[in-house]
Amino acid sequence: MTDHPRIPLAGVIGHPIAHSRSPALHGYWLKRYGIRGHYIPLDIAPADLAHMLQALPRMGFVGVNITIPHKEAILQIADVITDRAALIGAANTLIFRKDGRIQADNTDGSGFIANLRQNAPHWVPSSGPAVVFGAGGAARAVVAALIEVGVPEIRIANRTRPRAEALRSDFGAKLVVSEWVQAANMLDGATTVVNTTSLGMTGKSDFRVPLDGLRSDAVVTDLVYTPLMTQFLIEAQAMGCTVVDGLGMLLHQAAPGFERWFGTRPEVDDATRRAVLLA
Repeated sequence: MTDHPRIPLAGVIGHPIAHSRSPALHGYWLKRYGIRGHYIPLDIAPADLAHMLQALPRMGFVGVNITIPHKEAILQIADVITDRAALIGAANTLIFRKDGRIQADNTDGSGFIANLRQNAPHWVPSSGPAVVFGAGGAARAVVAALIEVGVPEIRIANRTRPRAEALRSDFGAKLVVSEWVQAANMLDGATTVVNTTSLGMTGKSDFRVPLDGLRSDAVVTDLVYTPLMTQFLIEAQAMGCTVVDGLGMLLHQAAPGFERWFGTRPEVDDATRRAVLLA
């Protein structure tokens, strides 16, 4: 008899999930590196999440990505939670360990920083305050990452102030909370500016905060990548700022999970971007 090794499976769990570009990204990497494996989109409703997760390892899955609306709930299901996932309060990467336990991690923050380092190589995090628009799960990952790389002050505003106040409570005195109607005032002297909201995304409301106060030497990034160049980035670029689109964060946050699941650290380069954009 011939011994057939099991082909490793991975995927992304969300609800809905058909819009995800992760299958195109991981599929490209699997083909590029000649790895026998598959990455599958899995639409799983919240009520079925815990039950389905227990079944996936028995089906040959070595891990999965987690996206909306499961990124916070997954921490109640995982057996092992990394320090950064616990700090952020959400996970985006699961590893099904050989001992049967589910390990939850969050690579959003490291993906965010890697995107800025790659596409704004002159960026110096300690050069001045950062501004963060939004206070959801993505903002938590961004704030944790900015603190880790030495940003001296983080000014944050959210359309509902209590969520921003919750971030200040969790992350400390480096955070300064402003009212959303006064968000434009936060830009004074800021050297890093980040939109973590869905404003400006295709099908969503426009980003309407005036950007007149932007420094021309600021690095400005938007986590939205549909469209790739949001109106937020277009306006910032017109003012002389270095702008970084959100697609790179998607690519970089995916690399650690791919390495853990399939044994190869993938390169995030122009060919990778093109493969995902053309998918």
